[in-house]
Amino acid sequence: MKIALIAHDRMKEEIVQLAMAYENILSQHDLFATGTTGSRIMAATSLQLTRFLSGPLGGDQQIGAMIARNEMDLIIFLRDPLTSQPHEPDIIALIRLCDVHKIPVATNLGSAEIMLKALARGELDWREVVHKENEA
Repeated sequence: MKIALIAHDRMKEEIVQLAMAYENILSQHDLFATGTTGSRIMAATSLQLTRFLSGPLGGDQQIGAMIARNEMDLIIFLRDPLTSQPHEPDIIALIRLCDVHKIPVATNLGSAEIMLKALARGELDWREVVHKENEA
């Protein structure tokens, strides 16, 4: 699966801790991240990620483009709900694209852990289900 890892500044330490805790699971997938988030995860783990621009500089939109082309399977976006973001329209657009294209998106640590545990158990093979529904 192709998984994007994104975190607002105040959530970067949490996403690094998440990546460390679930490194064995994440290492089995193609990983993508926005700029600083990707750098911090790679510094703390042995994970290899494709890094995009920082979110405010267009990284969210680069990931959104992958979603629109059906090239992304799961988004983990640890958002800071208490801090206003200058690129909020980009964030809303990214989440809307996830909804339109039926891409699972976790926006907090709890939902991210549930998705990663389901992924480890082989229970997050949603694309196959959607494909079968479209054939019917």
